[in-house]
Amino acid sequence: MTAPAVVAIHVGAEGQRELTAVGSVRALAGKGLEGDRNFHPEGAESGRALTLVEEEVVRDVGLAPGATRRQVTVRGVRLNDLVGRRFLVGDLECYGVRLCEPCLHLQEMTRPGIVEELVHRAGINADILTDGTISVGDDVRPLKENVALPEAN
Repeated sequence: MTAPAVVAIHVGAEGQRELTAVGSVRALAGKGLEGDRNFHPEGAESGRALTLVEEEVVRDVGLAPGATRRQVTVRGVRLNDLVGRRFLVGDLECYGVRLCEPCLHLQEMTRPGIVEELVHRAGINADILTDGTISVGDDVRPLKENVALPEAN
């Protein structure tokens, strides 16, 4: 079995239809990935800083990494299991907020039926808890001592 790892990173500027594959990207806590359409310098809403998807699922539905419009494609880790948990991507600490369900925009950009094929397996939305860099090849792993984030008031 392959060790859980980042296999692709895709970012795109606001309004850019196609995403660009990069080898690494700077991540800022609570804000997102620099240079990406979902970067929020004033602070991202919970679950809006980072999206991840499993390479195995992307391959299963016949898409290329990046075609799902998720920022980080990983191999060898069940992302649904990271919802409600802290985890590391390399040295970057993240928190899995919720499933990232497919939308009609994805279907318009790919093919009919993709939404149904990806329900409950289109990846996760996460918060970025520490500043750092995500690079292709970084490992992905849950933190052993996993403490949930406190509820916002």
